Amino acid sequence: MNAIADRQQTAELCDALRRGIEQRDPALLASLYTDDCEHVIINRNSPPSRPLVLKGREALRKMFEDVCAREMTHCVEKAVIGEGSLAFHQTCQYPDGTRVVVLSIAQLRDGKIFRETAIDSWDE
Repeated sequence: MNAIADRQQTAELCDALRRGIEQRDPALLASLYTDDCEHVIINRNSPPSRPLVLKGREALRKMFEDVCAREMTHCVEKAVIGEGSLAFHQTCQYPDGTRVVVLSIAQLRDGKIFRETAIDSWDE
């Protein structure tokens, strides 16, 4: 695949990721990952020395179903496309005003995400 086609494919993936996040669509989100994906989460409860590591699309689907079922808004503020990768900044808010910020960087293979690291911070 040439660089222009690769960039277009990544842009389409990024658009679908934005739709899935903002529309709270766990099936769409899970479809954007490879079967053997790895998703690393770093936050207060899962610090860098002990991150939460989810392996496989099924594990991610379950996480997305949980997150998307919560009464909250999600907004992708900014996304950056790189060669074989993408990064995005997401903000979330619960009805009580609690805010969450998530910064993610993802590596791509064959037009899907195969490894993602997400760092999130919550209001306390």
